[in-house]
Amino acid sequence: MTHEPIYEPRIALSRRGLLRAGTGLGVAALGLGFGAGAASAAVPTSQRFDLTQPSYDLYRGKSLHDVTVQQGFAFDNVNRRLFVAQRRDGSAETAGDLCITQLDFEGNYVGYMHLTGFGHGVAFGAQGVGTSTYLWTEVEANSNGYGKRLARFKFTSGTTLSNTSSALTKFTPVSTATEHTCSIDPVNNRLIVRYHLSDGKHIAVYDLAAATSGNFSSPLADFKQPSLPTLSSTFQGYAAYGQYLYVLTGTSYDASGGVVNSEVTSIDMNTGTIKQGPVLTKAGESLDFREPEGLAIYQTVASEVRLFLGFASGAAGDRRSNLFYKNALV
Repeated sequence: MTHEPIYEPRIALSRRGLLRAGTGLGVAALGLGFGAGAASAAVPTSQRFDLTQPSYDLYRGKSLHDVTVQQGFAFDNVNRRLFVAQRRDGSAETAGDLCITQLDFEGNYVGYMHLTGFGHGVAFGAQGVGTSTYLWTEVEANSNGYGKRLARFKFTSGTTLSNTSSALTKFTPVSTATEHTCSIDPVNNRLIVRYHLSDGKHIAVYDLAAATSGNFSSPLADFKQPSLPTLSSTFQGYAAYGQYLYVLTGTSYDASGGVVNSEVTSIDMNTGTIKQGPVLTKAGESLDFREPEGLAIYQTVASEVRLFLGFASGAAGDRRSNLFYKNALV
């Protein structure tokens, strides 16, 4: 069951820590990550989303700057901004060329930024610093089109950044990892890093202020992503709130033969084990094409925390963005 969009006003960030807008930060500016050490598995306990509860509409059928499917999205919870990533139209799928579109919360177009040679865009973070937004993305796309490292940079509409730009501060959280992506828990100010080792995908959790300063030496948790017994093994996004990581899987109707196979799973980051799910989600079931694409966390001015689910819709050459959310905590 779905409902109409809900507009959200502004709220201020509760903690800034070491954040300083536009500043090169020590070893981070040299791209020297400390690497993830032994995890303390000390993420403070929290509520979690009940994934069996209904999803509600934010918007449906909105156009992005490019016509390709959205890949991931992120909220700047300080400045009330929404950003959506997609592969740049006309670029090879493995090139890592991204377009970041800024929308308002009704899905109206605000601006865009082009990123050349960055990665796939399955997840990224938006960090509010004063009135500016700094994006955390993967960078230095490998031969498969996925970023080897992380980068932080100021969102500046209408501009293009290459993966060698001096405007980037680069990080290597785990020195032995061949790929990195990230997401931000904006409620608890944590950076969630998903990285690839020879034995598969892993998740590490860092204090956001420490990570911004280039310090990745003390992860709150660090674990191998558990196997997900899903209807589809296609990984489509992740986000974290408090103690729990949420993972989205599934394919488009074109790939599934019209069958809904999108599922959400919660994982306890202190144990690295599945807490709930996979749970089938029928959010946006009536959309055409309907490919699950991205998860993100947002907190309203009234302090309601929401888990957002993204879906692409529309015909090839005119793909559209759709966002839904769950808000039931247990």
